[in-house]
Amino acid sequence: MADEVGLDLVEIAPEAQPPVCKVMDFGKYKYEIAQKAREARQNQTHIVVKEMRLRPKIEPHDYETKKTHIERFLKGGDKVKVTIQFRGREQARPEIGYRLLMKLAEELSEVAFVEFAPKQEGRNMTMVLGTNVKKGQSVSQQKAAKAASRKKEVVEEVTEA
Repeated sequence: MADEVGLDLVEIAPEAQPPVCKVMDFGKYKYEIAQKAREARQNQTHIVVKEMRLRPKIEPHDYETKKTHIERFLKGGDKVKVTIQFRGREQARPEIGYRLLMKLAEELSEVAFVEFAPKQEGRNMTMVLGTNVKKGQSVSQQKAAKAASRKKEVVEEVTEA
């Protein structure tokens, strides 16, 4: 029957009594499964953990620059691991690093939350900040903003001409 119609005979359940078969176009079936798997992969988000290293005696301008980079990473949908490196006598005063990390977390509270509290591991103190924005949302918002700016530029060009 399958040959007459020009389709394939596919065995669905070989263990059943009697075995269950189905007449279908097997090539088309494999293609549809591959397309569904591809769509599922496109909807997945890959979260990256970025790392920013600081020192306890950081200058205010350097601190602001690093804070801006961290904020950009968080708005992009990535997590950020903030590490403070202690050297020499700085290791005797870990509370300075703790205060610095807590100050950073407080200043970034509108875009991030503390996922892992500051913890001392040898000569380093680490804290992980998680973003309040989902990565897929942030990417779509960025695309929408770019499209809006392009549209605005086109409208301005048309009105000038």
